[in-house]
Amino acid sequence: MTTTLPVPIAFELPDGWRAAPPDGAGAPGAAFVALHPRPDAGFTANITVDGGFRPDPATLAEIADESVENLRGSGASVEIAERREVGSKDAPGLTQTLAVSAVAGGTLRDLVQSQVYLSLLDVDDPGKRAVIRLVLTVTASQHGSVVEDFREFVRTVRPDTGTAQ
Repeated sequence: MTTTLPVPIAFELPDGWRAAPPDGAGAPGAAFVALHPRPDAGFTANITVDGGFRPDPATLAEIADESVENLRGSGASVEIAERREVGSKDAPGLTQTLAVSAVAGGTLRDLVQSQVYLSLLDVDDPGKRAVIRLVLTVTASQHGSVVEDFREFVRTVRPDTGTAQ
């Protein structure tokens, strides 16, 4: 079942990417899915967006660790290739790149996941924190040609205030 984000965001898709229904794209817990126009060896690179309220004191690194454990729980082999904190005190973020070996479409595949975590605090109640996760999943062989599209996408993500810019 498709989920909704705890806070509205706006973004622009890179050229050629197309939105797809999360349930139909095999990402039922996502709020948004975009698919790359050129599959690689039967696997379609995808960008997913999900998130939720996090009233607990978990750090972004701890939340990222949860994602790693969830992937491992699905039977995937996962290694953290890179992780770093980004942003500022008022707008913290974390990025991580994962090397994933998993069965997708009935085939064992070497995949790369680039994940970005954004923490958004309620300006009126800093105890209310939403965490948005942006994820690129791509074959290891296609990663180099697609990762810049993901970076372009991430640069466009912003809170959706409902006013035109």
